[in-house]
Amino acid sequence: MKLLPALCFTATLLAQSWAPQAGNTRASLRGVSALDARTVFASGSGGTWLATTDGGVTWKAATVAGAEALDFRGIRAVDARTVYLMSAGAGDKSRIYKTTDAGEHWTLLYTNPDPRGFFDAIAFWDAQHGMVVGDQIQGRAEILTTDDGGATWQHRSPPPALPNEGSFAASNTCLTLLGRRDAWFATGGPGAARVFHSKDRGRTWTAATTPMRNDGPSAGIFSLAFADARHGIAVGGDYSKDKEDRQNIALTSDGGRTWSAPANPGPKGFRSAVAWLPGRKLWVVTGTSGSDASADGGKTWMLFDSGAYNAMSFVAGGDGWAVGPQGRIARIVPPAN
Repeated sequence: MKLLPALCFTATLLAQSWAPQAGNTRASLRGVSALDARTVFASGSGGTWLATTDGGVTWKAATVAGAEALDFRGIRAVDARTVYLMSAGAGDKSRIYKTTDAGEHWTLLYTNPDPRGFFDAIAFWDAQHGMVVGDQIQGRAEILTTDDGGATWQHRSPPPALPNEGSFAASNTCLTLLGRRDAWFATGGPGAARVFHSKDRGRTWTAATTPMRNDGPSAGIFSLAFADARHGIAVGGDYSKDKEDRQNIALTSDGGRTWSAPANPGPKGFRSAVAWLPGRKLWVVTGTSGSDASADGGKTWMLFDSGAYNAMSFVAGGDGWAVGPQGRIARIVPPAN
């Protein structure tokens, strides 16, 4: 009986889908961060960032000065004025910016000094404490943490990476944080689809294997989310074969120590982002071949939209936004129970 509201919501999603909005850009969007039902930030290629303060009725699209050649794959809003941007690219094209005046001015906080570096995701526990994950350098994933709001960044040392193992800068959700200290990040690549977990803000790590697809450079885990400290979902697949739905999801009930595939079929294709809606007890996933929802902890899934999206963000009340190719933005407003 407790699942009925979520099941009703899932059924409504099937009929409702994402409601498109006009973002006033043609940039490829891979970052989105919703603060509440009215305030949302997004980011993408060509140094682009976007913001709305009216729930997406109108969007402001702008470019960070001096960053026109950068691809902002990650964005995280701490509050309505404080926002972090992360660009992904080789070497010094991987950067971190910050605004404290809602985007009127942006400050460059950090530029990756290693030509082998490549940032994949950025996240924050709170206004002062955050983390960035990047592809491996000298045999280990690049992990940076800050304890002072991005003013300084410290390198951390996760377990050794496997050959050709790396994370995917597809949706800014290959890294997820929970509570005050927990962090998880996911990887892919030939022979590698692992989840790394830290309980102390990146100082020490453990690694776990998963049953996710890892049969090529474009296959693996693309996104992680946790409902609580124990229950989480990983999604992915092969982004070059986005309609194939094998080995594209894994579940954990022990905080990421072990992962298993659900007994029933999972989402209907490659998925680059997963989110947990606590108020609705619902999981939602999206990717370039569609979006699905689950009301039973990821055991079964229902396709509710076939549009192409890369990333999404939901707020506590359930309102959510998805962003994707060519400036695509859409919103879901959950119905009343």
